[in-house]
Amino acid sequence: MRHISLCLLLSSSLLQIVFGQLFQLSYSYGYVLTVSSGKTLGVDRIGMMNKINLIAPINQLGYGLVGLNILRTLSGLSEVSFWPIGSPECDPVHHDLVKRSIKNSHTPDFSAPCIRIWHQHDMAQFVGSGPKIGFPIFELDRFNDVEKHHLEHLDRILVASSWAKDVCLEQGVASEQNIDVIPLGVDSGIFTSTTQHKLETDNKTVFFNCGKWEVRKGHDIIVQAFNKAFSREDNVELWMLCDNIFFSEAENLEWENLYTSSNLGDKILIIPRQQSQKEVYNIMRESDCGVFPARAEGWNLELLEMMACGKHVIATNYSAHTEFCNEQNCLLVEAKEREEAFDGKWFKGQGGWAKISEPEIESISKHMQLIHESKQNNTLGVNQAGLDTAKKYSWKNTSQEIMNALSKPQ
Repeated sequence: MRHISLCLLLSSSLLQIVFGQLFQLSYSYGYVLTVSSGKTLGVDRIGMMNKINLIAPINQLGYGLVGLNILRTLSGLSEVSFWPIGSPECDPVHHDLVKRSIKNSHTPDFSAPCIRIWHQHDMAQFVGSGPKIGFPIFELDRFNDVEKHHLEHLDRILVASSWAKDVCLEQGVASEQNIDVIPLGVDSGIFTSTTQHKLETDNKTVFFNCGKWEVRKGHDIIVQAFNKAFSREDNVELWMLCDNIFFSEAENLEWENLYTSSNLGDKILIIPRQQSQKEVYNIMRESDCGVFPARAEGWNLELLEMMACGKHVIATNYSAHTEFCNEQNCLLVEAKEREEAFDGKWFKGQGGWAKISEPEIESISKHMQLIHESKQNNTLGVNQAGLDTAKKYSWKNTSQEIMNALSKPQ
């Protein structure tokens, strides 16, 4: 029997084929149709969905940056109807995209898949009757009953790392068939390595951290390690681009005072929150090494961005950022013990994270000293392994992997 393979791009929801078949399609795909004697034998997807419903925040915080960059790159692969969580806040260059995507939600395809990028305890609200796809970015190693309930009722779960996938499987909220690892990306149009930026006014070594003040992120640890590693005679500085919009003014000031009142407080610079990623980059590029001793992370955007700038990094060898951190591109801090996650505010023992105590602080200090010695000896150079790693993680790849996941049976 003679077989004919046809490659067609279907651009409408209704396609009539002369073979006597009428196909009702919810999405737009590239198809390979294998036909024999006017009879359809099979249809295999090789292309992209026509419409996707997306629910996510857009702002300068972690979830918001993920939401913006996925919206930005996913819109190049599909028509996205967007429902923002909270009021969108982004660089004016993205205003038209956000407005257009929100306008698409006025006439959505309710049969299209709906992706919700948000916390695992709030995965109940979706748009339409299509597949419900949850993309939680979580930090702890187990879920409470509410989180389990929300995750168990999803058609598919997307997670940023193999570590997160293992947690989902161990907690019984997903199976190998309905979970996909979708690594997040870095905006290489902003975060890039260049030799024509460092302010060479002296041979000062600058350490850097960025993120909202949190015990989880190890902000109580960095100041201890910095003061342990150096004396007043050392030509070093620590830059903390940190604040927390969920804190009161007094709570933010308490964190700042922890640093500025320390022994080396006059070598520590507290930098206020920046309004754009470009402004963050302009500060990052003037530093020498990022210090990220987090007890747990859902991904760690800033760490990957530092790598993309060619900067050296120090990080805990635990949780989601182990997806891209290794001994070649990062000075790792081994934290083999776990403890109940408790900070008295957001984390109150509902899961575990890495235990950071004196041996880990000593390790961070020694790594900082090594970076400083290399800088003083003019041998620090670019973190080429980190640079090569960051090139593998783009937001375009993230969205393409999302499309691949959506093409699987739900």
